[in-house]
Amino acid sequence: MTRTAHVLLIDQVADWEAGHLLAELNTGRFIGEPWKVVSVAASDQPVSTMGGLRWLPDITIDDLDPTKSDLLIMPGGVGWQPGQEEPFVASAKQFLNAGVPVAAICGATEALARAGLLDNRPHTAAAKEALEATGYKGGERYLDQRAVAADGLVTAGPQSPVQFARATLGMLGLMSDEVLEAYEALFHRGDPSAFPVLMSI
Repeated sequence: MTRTAHVLLIDQVADWEAGHLLAELNTGRFIGEPWKVVSVAASDQPVSTMGGLRWLPDITIDDLDPTKSDLLIMPGGVGWQPGQEEPFVASAKQFLNAGVPVAAICGATEALARAGLLDNRPHTAAAKEALEATGYKGGERYLDQRAVAADGLVTAGPQSPVQFARATLGMLGLMSDEVLEAYEALFHRGDPSAFPVLMSI
């Protein structure tokens, strides 16, 4: 059965931050089989990205059901602000409570922090100071790493889209440790020696 990933499209979504992860899931080129990628927005109207694109959502947030999903992806973006983010954060909480993995990067981590969802989970973000500005209580669980996967949640800062993809694919068990290392070596460090490992899949 084809697995499904849902990606949240908040206004002015950072289109590049989940790009590596979405490409690997949608194509299946290094994970064996492609996933179905479903975009989710607050309404059925197109969402403008920070890169100037207009993305048409597949479903609205009201139709998002964690029992029909295998992963929730939360890219960053300008729209992660009180007054806009609440329905998306509520869905993330539903996913985590249901045991369905969530992957959040950049501004989405700050939204989770504002909701108290990082208070008791190991996590990272753009910077510790960014999360502290939200008033959250999870500072002792902050890790100064490019990406953190723990308790069904992946977090990363905007400078780490490749590590975000690697951590999520690893948490899902879609790549071996060897392939994960080769993936980061190629797409982050430009190491051509990683090609043979990836091409052997």
